[in-house]
Amino acid sequence: MAWAVQACLMTLSGHVWAEEAVPSVDIIGTAPLPGQGVDRAALPYTTHVLRRADLDAAQALNLSELLAQQVPGVQINDIQGSPFQGDVSYHGHRASGLLGAAQGLSVYLDGVRINEPFGDVVNWDMVPEFALQSVSLVPGANPAFGLNTLGGALALRTASGVTAPGTRVEASAGRFGRRQLSLSHGGSNEDGWHHYVALSGFQEDGWRDHSAGHLGTVFAKLGRAFAHDEFTLSLLAGRSRLVGNGLIPLDTFDEDGQRQPDVGANQRSAVYTHPDETRNRMLQLSAEWRHDMDARTRLEALAWYRHSDRHTVNGDLADDEEEEGGGTEADEPAARASLNRTATRQHAVGVSVGVSGRQAAHQWQVGFTWDQSRTHYDQTEQAGELDATRGVVALNEPVEPSARVAGRQQNVGFYAGDTWALTPRTHLTGGLRWQHASVSNQLSTADEDSGQLAAQPRERFDYRSVNPALGLSHRFEAGWTLFGQWARNTRVPTVIELGCADPAQPCRLPAGLQSDPYLRPVRATTTEVGMRFGPLSASAQGWRGAVSVFRNDNRDDILFRSVSVNGQLGYFQNFALTRYQGWDWSLGHRAAQWDARLAYSQLHASYQAHGVLRMGDRNVTIRPGTEMAGVPRHTLKASVDWLGWASWRLGLDVQAFSRRGVNGNEDGRLSDDATASQRLSLPGYALLHARASWHPAPTVEVFGSVRNLLNRTYASFGTLAATHFDAQGQWSDEERDALFVAPGAPRSVTLGVRWQF
Repeated sequence: MAWAVQACLMTLSGHVWAEEAVPSVDIIGTAPLPGQGVDRAALPYTTHVLRRADLDAAQALNLSELLAQQVPGVQINDIQGSPFQGDVSYHGHRASGLLGAAQGLSVYLDGVRINEPFGDVVNWDMVPEFALQSVSLVPGANPAFGLNTLGGALALRTASGVTAPGTRVEASAGRFGRRQLSLSHGGSNEDGWHHYVALSGFQEDGWRDHSAGHLGTVFAKLGRAFAHDEFTLSLLAGRSRLVGNGLIPLDTFDEDGQRQPDVGANQRSAVYTHPDETRNRMLQLSAEWRHDMDARTRLEALAWYRHSDRHTVNGDLADDEEEEGGGTEADEPAARASLNRTATRQHAVGVSVGVSGRQAAHQWQVGFTWDQSRTHYDQTEQAGELDATRGVVALNEPVEPSARVAGRQQNVGFYAGDTWALTPRTHLTGGLRWQHASVSNQLSTADEDSGQLAAQPRERFDYRSVNPALGLSHRFEAGWTLFGQWARNTRVPTVIELGCADPAQPCRLPAGLQSDPYLRPVRATTTEVGMRFGPLSASAQGWRGAVSVFRNDNRDDILFRSVSVNGQLGYFQNFALTRYQGWDWSLGHRAAQWDARLAYSQLHASYQAHGVLRMGDRNVTIRPGTEMAGVPRHTLKASVDWLGWASWRLGLDVQAFSRRGVNGNEDGRLSDDATASQRLSLPGYALLHARASWHPAPTVEVFGSVRNLLNRTYASFGTLAATHFDAQGQWSDEERDALFVAPGAPRSVTLGVRWQF
């Protein structure tokens, strides 16, 4: 099938380029500091770039929704249930806000890496989406983007007074009490000064029970351009209170494995227990300087500071047998629940320096990066009782400490890259990065006898790596380009993983951290080959298309393993090999009145070694070839926009996903002691979204959208676990095996207005 698609693309490309006299040039940065940029047509891998106009036209609620809508291979697992806490994955690698999740995508904002030091999590609610000028996704284990770039890197660039002059006001409101307001103003003068300020606020009641949330961010930029220099100062500050109520039991299983509808089937908006609240506060300052040393050489320097506070409160059922102890009916509610709280404070500073230049047939870039971070993490628990809504209310009991971490991490890296024009149509691209990471921390855990925190010995681990990349692209006279690349990168273990890595001292994630053995860094290797034709810019008219085949092997991947097939304790350990492979295909056409796109992705994510992994409440026996849960094999995306009627624009989007496996059922068993095989999966689904916009005046735009137009009932993630509630949501002393799912949002309508002057 892939060869048939290639033949089709080659035929179309010959027709298209016969009509185009001069191919378009689209420049993209190939490192966090973009330098002078490289023509995307010369790169040996697929790139995806979205501009400000694309963001406006898509009418996406947030950045993660935009990526899922526009970029092949991107999907969202709505595990938390909040629109700004999505679990974004690209080719199976994640950028998530969930602590303990295996992160595989690095995210940069104006050259500053915004994966948080503790756990490499990404707080999507703190991204200034309203101030973005462009979004670039670079695939694979590209070493130029540093640590954690296993499956790709996302580079976000903000607007300035030069690129976004004037005043812009945008207000929208919709179902579930959603209200959003954004304001921005930018300008420049003849002396080279430019300024840009933007503010945004979001508030919602939430479509699920007890899920109201809000956030606010402010972004400011001041700079001045001279003849050969430009400096820029930036500030980003944000604050949010979001509720992610997580999974809900959809079905329970009887002794014969038969499924019975449960709370989630009877009430789509229900939650299991609450509260599940996350409060974020963040401040980021950066200073950037650019100097044109001559007509062909540019020097860039970036210094930044980042501070974040994260507080969580989770109402959960008690998981300690002592807390579940018997008693009179009056004291039973106190034994059923607990409030688990965490507080994370992080400080990070960094410096990056890069030099880029053009010399003869070479376009090169060299650079240096240094950053250091400090993290303080505290976790506590408090006994609680359940109210009539399954909410956890604290009892008059002391707050007990569970764990504490004080850690530091320092990263130093040197990188170099070159794009060599062997001929005007053939380009060889190579890169190399040397990286040194030092991770030190002191862990404190609760003593079993006294209940007080006891400090463990301070530990330190050092990781060094040299990672190369090599690729080749060639554009044929017919207009299509053949490309291929091989790249390698690494991810060092996080404090969470290092604190639970001893099989002799297993723990429950994320509590019970210990001073533990060394974990090897994850080594990712990416191979990609493909072809493309037509203009790479989505705003250019004409046909465009691409097909690529990829494989990403993660050696020494870090996974949570069980100490036995019937216990609940486990530890992080290196897993020999995990693999993500598949292919992407896309085709689009843009004309004066039409813009249509079609994309298909196939992904096979699997384990390629033997082991026993802790998956939810289960210990799953893994064999080579076992498929990963939560990853659909097939994804189809299609969209069409019509601009043919006066000042109107009408659009439709379709996103279709095949079935996906259930976490904890990878081996086909419902429980650890089950003898019969019963494969579970979440059914595939397709979502239809509609949008429209109208310009009653050149500076005014009225827009509206309907998400999930057909009101499909679906779920994007599932796992096996035990429930203590019956199908009506009432407490039950009987523990039952259940399929928990992340329910998808029902139909919602949004209306808004955008005014620019």
